[in-house]
Amino acid sequence: MADDNTQHTDHSGETAEGFHGLMGHQLVEWEKDRAVLELDVQPKHLNRSGVLHGGVLSTLLDAVCGFAGCYADDPAEHRGAITLSLTVSFTGQVNSGRIRAVGRRRAGGRRIYAATGEVFSESGELIALGEGTFRLRSGGTPSGEEGGGAPDGSR
Repeated sequence: MADDNTQHTDHSGETAEGFHGLMGHQLVEWEKDRAVLELDVQPKHLNRSGVLHGGVLSTLLDAVCGFAGCYADDPAEHRGAITLSLTVSFTGQVNSGRIRAVGRRRAGGRRIYAATGEVFSESGELIALGEGTFRLRSGGTPSGEEGGGAPDGSR
């Protein structure tokens, strides 16, 4: 992760900017219908009670589920996703360590898909889970399949 906390390098080798850069999560695994993000919990991620903020967990679930539906084998293909709905359940708490979010594309058609995600503490405890409906964005480089690129439109 970048020292200035404004950008990071994801699994594909490009730098994520904006909100994703501020979050500081890293895309560590990405394949068809599956993605994994990791985040080193820092003081900036904690709420007033000193535990990981629910917004951070929701953001990780949103991002990992988006990535799960956008993968393409060809790195030249760029595709993004828009979140149509997202439901999150909080099942545990952490205040430090490296957390891991795992997303899976579960079903869908050519443009709309459903995905689920889980976030685990460093010790493997489930701390949040979510499910959402996503729409592949128009534009980018279309593929013969349903994916390509990162959910935020980058690669």
